[in-house]
Amino acid sequence: MKAVLGCVSSLYVTAAFLGPQYRQVPSFSNGLNTWMRGRRQLIVSAADGTSGSTSLERETLRFLNPDIVENLANQYGTPTYIYDMATLKASAKSALSFPNAFGLTVRYAMKASPNAAILKLFNSLGLHIDASSGYEIQRAMRAGVPASHISLSSQELPSDFDSFVDLGVHINACSISQLQRFGERCSGGKIGLRFNPGVGSGGTGKTNVGGPSSAFGIWHELLPEVKRVVAEHKLQVVRVHTHIGSGSDPAVWQNVAALSLDLVREFPQVETLNLGGGYKVGRMRQEQSTDLAKIGAPVKEKFEDFALETGRKLHLEIEPGTFLVANAGALVCRVQDKTSTSAHTFLKLDAGMTEVLRPSLYGAQHPLVVIPKDRTRADRAAYYVVVGHCCESGDLLTPAPGEADTVSERELTSAEIGDLMVVEGSGAYCAGMSTKNYNSFPEAPEVMLAPDGALYLIRRRQTLEQALQNELDLPTSALA
Repeated sequence: MKAVLGCVSSLYVTAAFLGPQYRQVPSFSNGLNTWMRGRRQLIVSAADGTSGSTSLERETLRFLNPDIVENLANQYGTPTYIYDMATLKASAKSALSFPNAFGLTVRYAMKASPNAAILKLFNSLGLHIDASSGYEIQRAMRAGVPASHISLSSQELPSDFDSFVDLGVHINACSISQLQRFGERCSGGKIGLRFNPGVGSGGTGKTNVGGPSSAFGIWHELLPEVKRVVAEHKLQVVRVHTHIGSGSDPAVWQNVAALSLDLVREFPQVETLNLGGGYKVGRMRQEQSTDLAKIGAPVKEKFEDFALETGRKLHLEIEPGTFLVANAGALVCRVQDKTSTSAHTFLKLDAGMTEVLRPSLYGAQHPLVVIPKDRTRADRAAYYVVVGHCCESGDLLTPAPGEADTVSERELTSAEIGDLMVVEGSGAYCAGMSTKNYNSFPEAPEVMLAPDGALYLIRRRQTLEQALQNELDLPTSALA
């Protein structure tokens, strides 16, 4: 038993490192689980002196308050996404202040959250667009974004890409074959080149898009072949693009900026260096966010040094997505069931991977805040595993950090069926990246919160008829 308790102690050291609101309970035996549950309750009590009472480790609401949450749920139902216009504007202002030597263009990576209302807002604030597909180009233009303000970097070059070029869209070739196709149709045209600089960084391996294990961009050692295709089609390389991952390390990002300037040296017509995005955003309160002024200052100096050396004053482009919208959005849902086993107490939401896929995919962490339906109920802390409504064991809102397959408990306000739950940090890669219509659940509506407190519906809840509208019946003869 002494050896087992030693293992338990090690687990508590790990849990403490991850953050006090996490508790990974071992499953060696029911008896040990019971011992650990009692031990965990003692830890909660030690934090504030009263067993089961309020703990300082719980997450809190960001731009919302309980009244707005209840009003939203009553007016639009649950689950519903909500975005805060004031936070979106503040994030855009911060990005537009990124240090630069000879001019800056901020391109919103629209895949983070592609709702037209958000695109229109950012367009009005002077942001341009980074598109990842031909469909995103069309979506941005329908939202009023000028084609000349859109740049395409895509794993799949649209078959009609030349029509976008004619409209003024900027194309970045992301592979040798894309470059060859561009040259065949747009001989003598202007092109950008997205390179894989040989290193990458990301919040998880799944968000790292640089280095030898990534298919994104032209591998930097293929430079001679790139030059051959450029010369063959008399192309004008006017832009070099690099992007190493989402949630990337600032030190690695700055190193890649230096490597990117070396690539610029190889193409004398380059006017713009696009360093992508991937700036870390702290969703959980123990997580740190990137200081754009801090990481941008050395990059500005590198551009100035490059200009002194070569006489070339490069325009800087950046492509933030998560940075602009992550903490400007939240998902409001409801606890629709509650159940316990010998190991855990589970809260089942009326939302899940159909709205917030990141935890199931990356082991990503989102702040969870319980809003009791009875505000007079005593405020107590409890530990829960929070799961979604899908018939899928991986529909988990509280995985261990970075471990999508590991169940982890989270310290929350004691919850009951019918209470509301706010999933904070849901502005990026949630509405735009989820398992839409899995189990035939409809797409959730989206709402914008204006500075004066007004709520504006910016996407309706999908109906079953809309989900089924493209399905066709087989002829009777085929069923015989």
